[in-house]
Formats: sequence, C-alpha cells, structure tokens
Amino acid sequence: MQIHIQTFTVNKRFALTISRGTTAQSTNILVIIEQEGIEGIGEASPFSIGEARQTTETIVAALQQVAPILKNFTPTDRQQIEQILIDNQLPSAARAAIDVALHDWMGKKVGLPLWQLWGLNHNQIVPTSVTIGINSPEKATQRLRDWFQVTKVRFLKVKLGSPDGIEADKAMLMAVLESAPNIPTSIDANGGWTLDNAVKMCNWLADLGVKYVEQPLAKGQEKDLLKLKESSPLPIFVDESCFSSKDIPHLANCVDGINIKLMKSGGLTEAMRMIHTARAFGLQIMFGCYSDSTLANTALSHLSPLADYLDLDSHLNLIDDPFTGASMQDGCLIPNDLPGLGVKGFKI
Repeated sequence: MQIHIQTFTVNKRFALTISRGTTAQSTNILVIIEQEGIEGIGEASPFSIGEARQTTETIVAALQQVAPILKNFTPTDRQQIEQILIDNQLPSAARAAIDVALHDWMGKKVGLPLWQLWGLNHNQIVPTSVTIGINSPEKATQRLRDWFQVTKVRFLKVKLGSPDGIEADKAMLMAVLESAPNIPTSIDANGGWTLDNAVKMCNWLADLGVKYVEQPLAKGQEKDLLKLKESSPLPIFVDESCFSSKDIPHLANCVDGINIKLMKSGGLTEAMRMIHTARAFGLQIMFGCYSDSTLANTALSHLSPLADYLDLDSHLNLIDDPFTGASMQDGCLIPNDLPGLGVKGFKI
C-alpha cells in the first residue's frame, strides 16, 4: 500500500483559552493510504499535555520514518500494522492518523459506513457540547451568543481553572449560566485546580446543577483523585490523566468516567478498547477533541452511539476546514451513509 503525508493549517474563528494557554491556529497532518484504487484518509493534530508534547514536526517525522515499512502490508493487516507502530514508538496522534485511514479504507472497500459496519445505531448519538473558553464574564457570554449563531446548542462545556483563581472561575461561569439557564452544562478545569480548590468548586458547582467535572487536578496528581471523589457530589471525569486502555484499571476506583480522544488513544482501534475496558469497570464515556478538523471528529462520530457525553465541536470553530463529513442535526453530530468515514475534501 502507498502512504501519502501532507500538512494543512486550520484557523479558529475564536481563539480558545484553557488553563494551559491559548490556541488560535493548528497545523495538522493528513494521511492517505492507497491500495487497489481505494484511498483511506486519516488526520493527526498536535497537542501538548505536560511533558507529552506531540508537535506537527515530530508527528510528520514519525510518519515518514514508518511509511517505507508499511508499504509491505495491505490495509487488511491492521493487527500487524498496529504492532509495528507501537514497536517503532510512534506518537499516539501519528498512530491515530494511520488507524483511521485504515478503517476508512476498509469501509470503502466493503461499501459501508463505519457505524453500520460495527452494527451501531446513530439514532442513539447524544448532543455534542460546545465549548466556552476561559475569559472575562462579558466575553464568555458573547462567545455563547456566537455559538448560538453557528449551531443549535443543547449542551455546554465551560473551561475553568483560570490563572486568576476560583473567584474568577465563579464569576465567568455565573455569567454564562445566567445567559443559558436551561442548557445542561459540564465543567473542564484542564488540571487547573489544587485539591483544596477542586473540593470547594465541586461542592459549589453541584448546587448549580452542573452535570460533571472533567480533569479537575493536573496530570501527575492522580493519587489525589480518590480524595476528591470521596468529597465531591459531582461525577469526576479524567482526560489528560487517561491516554489508553492501560490507564483505566489504575483510575477506575477514583473516577466516574473517562474522556477518549483519537489523538491520545492512537485511533479507533484503541478507542474501542477503551470503551469496553471502561464499561467493564462501570465507568461512563465521553469523547473529546483537540484542534481537530471535520475529518477526525467525523471518525469519532461513528463510535458515538457508545458514548454518554460528546464534545466534538472543534471543527465548528474553524474558518477554513478543508473537509465535509458528519453534519450537525438538532445539536447532534451525525455521520452520513457514505462508505468508510464519509468524509470528502482536498487531495494531495
């Protein structure tokens, strides 16, 4: 099989600020796998969590390194290919791009969309949240009004963990909730709170009807999660603390759910493993994204009938997304009936 690699840059309509910083632009990587005249496509987007930095440059270099090896295989050799990617220590985002492309190829080969190939019911897909980043109360409410112009908003995700402290978090959130009093809301602190502040905030947030709190403590503070869970009236989800299925057993007794992202997990294959592992431990499932385009978010939308919560909104904030695929329908991101991912866009 032939492998093609190309970068493309996407720009956010509105920059997103979280506890770790602000992003306005991302240079992502398109991977095309070609065999028998069929092209499967996948995407890698860079991200940074503590010391785990996956840049555009490191992802491209890793893909270029392994591409000559993969020429000796076919897209049906997924088990062997996955082991090669692991043995060559490819970054998870690079593995995700290849894995998604292989799934897309297979769906196109058999003429079925992935959700149908897996026997899933896309009528069970829950609404995807839209994200309000850290900002002043005035700008946060303006961002909410901007979202209302883009799509039907049925669930909100509000980023907290402000460097200005929890009082700034409270002021911003109250402004948002007053502007959208009837929309279910979750909170993502991106590890921006201390244990003491997390306990205070979870109890305060519970009185406001918030659904759950995501990654309240920084990656590396997992030992404190059990203390938080015992003190929190709200469900606790982890994101940065959970990359793959191997992380789940160590977290299962101190959290209520996990956030699965393609770029962390390494693709749809591992995402499916994470779903089944988490369910075996009685955990809830949510899907998330980084600066992903329609390509990556559409890929996860095919697995979305298996998730309790969805946060696949990054492509909705892009002004130059080169792809079309899953569409927003009544606040839900629904994959189409085309074979494979059902994504169309530019070619190399």
